[in-house]
Amino acid sequence: MKEYRSMDRAALEAELRFQQAQLDQFKQLGLKLDMSRGKPCPEQLDLSADMMKLENYIGENGVDARNYGYLEGMPEARRFFADVMQVPSPEQVLVCGNSALSTMYYLIDLGWRVGYVDSIRPWRFCTNIKFLCPTPGYDRHFKVTEYFGFQLIPVPMLETGPDMDMVERLVKDDDSVKGIWCVPVYSNPDGYSYSDETVRRLAAMKTASPDFKIFWDDAYCVHTLTDEVYQVLSILDECEKAGCPERPLVFCSTSKMTFPGAGVAAVASSRRAIEYILHNMSSMIISYDKMNQLRHVRFLKDRKGVLAHMAKHKDIIAPKFELVKSVFQRQLGNCPGIARWTDPKGGYFLSLYVMDGCAKRTVELCKQAGVVLTPAGASYPYGIDPHDHHLRIAPTYPGMEELEQAATLLCTCVRIATLEKLLAE
Repeated sequence: MKEYRSMDRAALEAELRFQQAQLDQFKQLGLKLDMSRGKPCPEQLDLSADMMKLENYIGENGVDARNYGYLEGMPEARRFFADVMQVPSPEQVLVCGNSALSTMYYLIDLGWRVGYVDSIRPWRFCTNIKFLCPTPGYDRHFKVTEYFGFQLIPVPMLETGPDMDMVERLVKDDDSVKGIWCVPVYSNPDGYSYSDETVRRLAAMKTASPDFKIFWDDAYCVHTLTDEVYQVLSILDECEKAGCPERPLVFCSTSKMTFPGAGVAAVASSRRAIEYILHNMSSMIISYDKMNQLRHVRFLKDRKGVLAHMAKHKDIIAPKFELVKSVFQRQLGNCPGIARWTDPKGGYFLSLYVMDGCAKRTVELCKQAGVVLTPAGASYPYGIDPHDHHLRIAPTYPGMEELEQAATLLCTCVRIATLEKLLAE
């Protein structure tokens, strides 16, 4: 057991020399590994290869998916996503292109340009518009609202979801707060899932803005790392009960089920909201890729088929998460106070929290040895972690041998960054 804070200066300097020697050995290996994004590995992509063998593109209603039409999506695709997302009716689902993120961008743009069905005026005519950002969170969410000029308001992310006391206080009297980003199941990056109480409070809370929107990105709704799939309460049902059915916009895609660059995305809301979105979208596009919709529906079939498919993904990536956690425990667990990490039951990431002021230096040291991590601070609004203490770890893409090397190197860099900081103090 090494208690760095209790060491004298000579002991700290000796330990730093030892860890730097370890780092030098890693540099000699010539590693070239990018762990900056949560990408499926080739073995996961191979699981969906048979999907590309589809030859019949005539849908169940006789429509040729190769031609124009059906902006709302093929009927079987709407029914498929309603089943996967646990939405009451397919008519509440709009099936889009390959990216849920681009659909979110379009809907932020819709609110900004013309407003929503429950808007008094477009968001661009409102003063100092704001968006709530549970933090740490998904950097690409934050970038979308930053691009449109929103003031990003960080809200602490708890193990039960965003800090609802703070959320309720922020939205109650300020009509410039227009929405909140949510990843309700196996959140990016902590891997937390929202409690029933959190979902109910989000649905029932009083908002000064009549068109306040919950951007509910259910990106990891079936991406379990265990034999159980967490089932979050339906935000659509809870908002319906609370009398604000247009408040939630629920997103899902097959990006990490099949092919990230060639998946299918969908958005769900009230029927009224979906009709409004379709009306505005029709000026932009005639129809999305219905051939790809049919390929996915016929390959995955339904929610049961999706869960069976995702169990194969779990068998590939769950050991990678266990490996990273075991390396962290072995390399950092005997040194109290310098790091802690989350233990996700699903999703694509885990968080590593280091001593304040050490995250950027850790990333820099890893890069010097050939391992690229997500930039420190990326999971915070504007890319600024006020404590400089958070790292998003993405274990899915590397092979097991590379992953163990990278995780061990990371631990060495955490130790060096910590020792440098303690010596500087």
